[in-house]
Parts: sequence; structure tokens; C-alpha cells
Amino acid sequence: MSARLAVETLAARAAGRLSRLAGAGGGTTLPGKLLWKLDPGAIDALAARLPHGVVLVSATNGKTTTTAMAAAILGDRRRLAWNSSGANLVSGIASTLLARPGAELGLLEVDEGALTEVARRVRPRALLLGNLFRDQLDRYGELELVAERWRSTVSDLGERTTLVVNADDPQLGDLARDRRDVVTYGLDDPAHSRQALQHAADSRHCVRCGRPYEFAAVYVGHLGDYRCPHCGHARPELQVRARAINLQGLESATFDLVTPAGQTRVRLPLPGLYNVYNALGAAALTQTLGATLEEIKAGLENFGAAFGRFERIQAGGRTILMLLIKNPAGANEVIRTLEGGGAPPLLLVALNDAIADGKDVSWIWDVDLEPLLAGTERVIATGDRAAELAVRCVYGGLPEDRLDVQPALHHALDRGLELTPKGGQLVVLPTYTAMLALRRIFTERGLVRPYWKQR
Repeated sequence: MSARLAVETLAARAAGRLSRLAGAGGGTTLPGKLLWKLDPGAIDALAARLPHGVVLVSATNGKTTTTAMAAAILGDRRRLAWNSSGANLVSGIASTLLARPGAELGLLEVDEGALTEVARRVRPRALLLGNLFRDQLDRYGELELVAERWRSTVSDLGERTTLVVNADDPQLGDLARDRRDVVTYGLDDPAHSRQALQHAADSRHCVRCGRPYEFAAVYVGHLGDYRCPHCGHARPELQVRARAINLQGLESATFDLVTPAGQTRVRLPLPGLYNVYNALGAAALTQTLGATLEEIKAGLENFGAAFGRFERIQAGGRTILMLLIKNPAGANEVIRTLEGGGAPPLLLVALNDAIADGKDVSWIWDVDLEPLLAGTERVIATGDRAAELAVRCVYGGLPEDRLDVQPALHHALDRGLELTPKGGQLVVLPTYTAMLALRRIFTERGLVRPYWKQR
């Protein structure tokens, strides 16, 4: 390490320690922010010191869970520099590399918009791209713009990077074309497919000729088995796939994991098809890094939910089940999973409009709330945009006498727990910053540890 880099890293680490001693959660990213200001090239140097290189994971939905699953699989193999707190912008990446001086392998979740800059600096040995859905249009722009930036990023990395892609996404499956070192994954169980695309689905049209795709199977949003009848562009052959999927309500999902190295039956302690996708991505990535089928199975079956993503928290004899929602595709799959376990009698839904959520909350009108609202007895609407959320619920058919509007999160949580009987479960659907704010409340009440101290 150069003398300059040594001084910079010492200063950045000291700033982080002082921030944490002062009780500021910003200690998670403050060291990286300082280092980034002092010397952007320091990230390149820190990444280059990892003897087994860096792998990156990016997606609109599921990147935190997928990366955590990969960490569970690889944890006994390598000392990891892993941003377990979910700090996935450039400053969070820098903080992670600073905080793990003895790490051997970088395992980094990366924000969709930050991927190009991070990949250019760390030169990953492997890159996992999980999906692209419409999300935070004020930050990212239309989905096709992100896809084009990702396409350029992959092209700039060249063949020295192993590309792992969810081939069920037309935008990502196309990246496998004409590439030698690529691993494709997806679902192969039409019994769990929808009959047609949902009204809010993205990527309906062929990425090559612009004509509408035909889908033999639709699994999550626009993810599925697609083919363009005009030019023939279709889902590439799957190398890693899930077959014989069995969904057990809100508890778990089992499936046959089929890989080039063989197959095994996996019981994933998380529900929903989208978590099967997350598990497939983690399996495909870690297999390229040398993990055996036995290690993959053990890591997935012993996995605990990432914070805020089907996380269960005990509170006074009641269980709080927190399920992050942040865009139409993700919210619709959460609702689909909840319906599979029976609509909960009480829902707490928290809608914020901070920069990290997206200032435009019109996406809630593309969420298919109606089936869930028809089955639930009461909804508590909270967050910065509680009023807009309440209007959406009323237009979705919820009678006003079954709606509580509590803009303050702590008041809404108190109300929800008050209405939840002992031994019962309060289902909470928050957007990203609302989830973080609720976790701070849980921390203050002694229900959880601060998320940046979890690992």
C-alpha cells in the first residue's frame, strides 16, 4: 500500500469510528464518502489488493437477498468483503473495502445506476445481473436507458469477466449472445407460470426488432420463456434452472436445482417465486467461483432473510413480518405470495417519497392491490405519502371504515401492534426508507440490533 493510500484509509476509518461512537448510522458509508472525495482512485487500489478479486451483483429487485445468499454459500470458503448493510453506491463500496482489510474476495451488491462506475474501477472477475424492472424513474430514467448502460458496461469489461445473467429477462438474456464466458439461469416449471403478462409488465417488446414477444410462460413481471415470432429472438438455453417448484405459503419454497455439475433438491426458508430466482442467481454465481453443489444446498437451506425482506421480528408476543416493496413488479410479487398464504387480516403499508424511494409515487397505481384489499380486514396507511396511499386503497375497493391513516410511523406501528392479538402476526409493507426508519424504531425499542452491526 502506498503511503498516500495508507494515510487516506486511516483518516476514513477514523471518521467512521467517530461517527459510530456518536450514534450516527451514517458510519456505514461515511468512511467511503470521505475516501471517495480524497482520492477516487483509492477504490481501484483497494479492490486490486483482494487476492481472489471482486464479484458484483446488481438487479432492480433482489440484489440484497441474492448477495446475502451468495455470502452464506461462500462464507466458509473465503474471507469476504461484503456490503451486508446494503450500502451499494460508490461510497458504500469504498466503505466495505476499507472495513475488511484482511478479505480475500469482494462480494459487492451494486446499485443499478452505480454499476458502470463501480465495474470500471474494480474490474470484476464475475458479474451477476438479476433483472431489470421499471423503478424510480426520476433517478434512473426508463428501463431501456439502464439496459443500454449495462450493455455498454458488459462490453467494456470484455471476456475477462464471467457474466451470470437471468436469461428469463429479455434485456439480460440478450447479453448472453456471442459471449464465451457466460452462465444463464432461469425457471423451468410452467405449472407456476401466469397465463399472460400483467398490465404493468415491462420488456414486452423484442429487444432486436421491437415486435411483441410471445410468452410460453410468465413467472414474475416480464420474466419468463419468451420468443419473438418475427425475428426469432428467444430466451437462451438455461444452464442453471429450477424445476418441480413447490411453494409453501409464507414459510418456504422447495425446488430441484439443476446445474451442469448435477442436481439437488433445495428447501429454501423463504417464500415466493422471486426468492427462487434469487437463490438461482446465487447458485449460478457461486458455482462459477468453485462452490460445490453440496455447499450451495447447505448455504441456501441455512439462509436467514436479509433485513426488511421477509424478516420476522418479535414484539411483545407478536410477530412483525416485514416485506419490502419499492416498485410495481416487486410489490405485485409480494402480494402474490401473501395471497398464497391467505390474505392477512391486518396490513400496515408505509409509503415514503425520499430520493432513495423515488419522488414520484404514481407507481402505486400499477400495483395490483385489489385482490389483497378484498381479503384483508383493515389497512393502516402510513409514511410521508400516507394520504396518497389511502386514496389508492379506497379506489382499490377498501371501505373507508376499514382504513386507518397514521402518517407518523411510530404511531402506525403502535396502532398495528394494538390491533394484533397475542401470538398473531402484523404484516408490514414498507418502501425502502420507511423500512429503514421502522428498523430504527425497532432498534430504539430493543427489538433488533442496528442493521449496520448485524454482521
